[in-house]
Amino acid sequence: MKGQPSLFVVGGTRSGKSALALRWAKAQGERRLFVATLRVCDEEMAKRVARHRAERGSDWEVCEEPLTLEEALKARLDQGTPDVLLLDCLSSWIANLLAAELAASEILQRVRSLGAFLCTAPCAVALVSLETGLGIVPVSALGRLYRDILGESNQILAKCFTNVLFVACGLPLVLKGHLPAELMGQSTEEH
Repeated sequence: MKGQPSLFVVGGTRSGKSALALRWAKAQGERRLFVATLRVCDEEMAKRVARHRAERGSDWEVCEEPLTLEEALKARLDQGTPDVLLLDCLSSWIANLLAAELAASEILQRVRSLGAFLCTAPCAVALVSLETGLGIVPVSALGRLYRDILGESNQILAKCFTNVLFVACGLPLVLKGHLPAELMGQSTEEH
């Protein structure tokens, strides 16, 4: 990122990655943009989204975009620059693109383009993603394709960020850069 602080947080489901990214983003300034990629497709998911909105609080502007992420970010940043942009999460976006039946090559091109855009963002940027490469090999071809695309996408985007953290059991492990001061001595806790 061109002189702006940046944080890429990867980890397993319920590892504490979103809570850690949220805490870091809150410390970056008062004008905060939360970019959500999750598609709400059932009542249980709607309850999760409502809970996460309540946890974040009302001091965040929210942009919800499941597919055309880069275009939505450009349009939003044309309206004014926030202090920080928190994108949660890459893994949901990849799943949405697969569900829209985009080819793996097209998805990876969108990831590369998003990375180039985020590298020039005029504000601090945090990105959250699942790490799916630590589990068993999925039994379905679609599951394996998702795992492979997400793994490659995580690698592509990790190159764009100053700090990359892996979160397990609510504890961050530095993969690249350093542990930002805002996160030192604290574990995370997702509810």
